[in-house]
Parts: sequence; C-alpha cells; structure tokens
Amino acid sequence: MNVAVLGPGGVGGLLAAVLPNALVVSRSPIEEIRLRSVILGDRSTAVRSTRRLDEPVDVLFVATKATGLADAVERIETQPGVVVPLLNGFEHIPWLRERFADVVAATIRVEATRVAPGVIEQTSPFLRIELSAHPEVAELLNDAGIPAVVVENEAQVMWSKLVRLNAIALTTTAFRAPIGTVRDHHRDDLLDVVRETAAVAAAEGATVDVPAIAQELREAHPELLSSMARDAAAGRPLELDAIGGAVLRAGARHGIATPTVERLVEAIRSELP
Repeated sequence: MNVAVLGPGGVGGLLAAVLPNALVVSRSPIEEIRLRSVILGDRSTAVRSTRRLDEPVDVLFVATKATGLADAVERIETQPGVVVPLLNGFEHIPWLRERFADVVAATIRVEATRVAPGVIEQTSPFLRIELSAHPEVAELLNDAGIPAVVVENEAQVMWSKLVRLNAIALTTTAFRAPIGTVRDHHRDDLLDVVRETAAVAAAEGATVDVPAIAQELREAHPELLSSMARDAAAGRPLELDAIGGAVLRAGARHGIATPTVERLVEAIRSELP
C-alpha cells in the first residue's frame, strides 16, 4: 500500500517514522525522521520527501494544523485512494470532501511534538486512531504498531475526542496553566466545558460518557498542557476556531447554550495580537 503523509509535525512525523516507505509531503526536504516514543520506542527512519504530491498513492494522511490546512492541500496534485485527516475539530471533513473523492472521518489521541526538524517526541501513555471506515487502513496502522479501530459512526469518532480536547484546550489556554492547576482552581469551568460540549455532541449523534471523561481529566498528569496552550505561549497561530469555535457553531445550529465555552473562547481571543 502506497502511503503519503502531508505535514511532518508531531503527528505526521510519528506516522512517517513507522509506516513503511511513507512519502512525506513537506515544504522543506527531509531525509530522516528520528522518533523518541514511550510506546513505539526510539528509531531513526530514512524517508523520501517531496514538496508537491503529484504521484498516485493509496492513502494520504493529512496531519497539518487546522490553521495551515488550506495552504498545505494546494500542494496535493493527485487524487489519493483515501484521505485520512488527523486534525483537531471536525469542520475540515466536509471541506476536504469538496476536494477529494474519499475522505474518512478519523481522529488520533496522542501527545507528539516536533522538537526539532525531523525529530519527534511522543510522551503520552496513550496512542490510538479511530476511523469511521476503511478497515484496511486500520490494519496498516496496527501492523505498524499504532492501535487503530473502525467505529462506524462519524459523529462518534469526531466528538468522542472533541469533548475531551475542547475542555483541555480551552482551559489550559485561557488560564495559561497545566491541567493540574486548572483542576485545583478552575474545576467548575473544566467540567462545564465537558458538559456543554457533550450536549452538542449528543445533538450531533454521538454518545459521550461524561463521568468517564471527567474521571480521565481527574487522572491526567498534572503537567499536561494542550498544544493550543503551547502555541499561545510561543506566539503561534491557534486552532481556536477549529476547536472551540466549531463547538459554538454546532451548538448554535442545535439551539444549545454553551456559555462557558463561549466565555473561554472570547477570553482567549481577547489576548490574540
């Protein structure tokens, strides 16, 4: 199976390091990816890279930030067999389906960071990909050591992650603090974001176990910090609109009030340059 990876950041670099003969679509040439992973081990992988994808591939993994998706997709000049986007949020799915014939809803749970060009660190005790279709892609990932399952409900795939992500991203960014500090000083806001986002998820067709997510957040490492909070601290563009903004828009469509989500989104926006 011919595979390409668009965006060699934390997630894309991890994929390129473990998927056999993956072609990396990158603005800058890459010859090697070094992965340091608590789950997959440490390895150095020689890779091929190209600035623009103009050859046929069976699977294209899209692993850009939401803020860079539109520009990145301009460098895809072929029609992949299936596109597997692993971005935060959910509004990118219909957007990509306007451009590609087969786009599967998919999410990844992992903490992976590009600490230097071609150097990826994966530090989380969890790693899992969910797809709404294409069991052959799940098999490819499992064979490479990445746990992957097919869940035949797109809303379930996307919102199961988003309920948790929205709570962590908004609170750690708005309060400029890791999850342990948020739990100690802003617990009500944290749990209210979970409840509000879960209500929107239910209207979208997903079943979310709120007590289970609350328990996960209680057990999360106290130094856990969302990628959005790290981006904010570094002055990089934020995925605020793709995460919190998307929840607000979905809530409005269904007539569901999300006051805590709205307040935190506005607090973060007020700090943007």
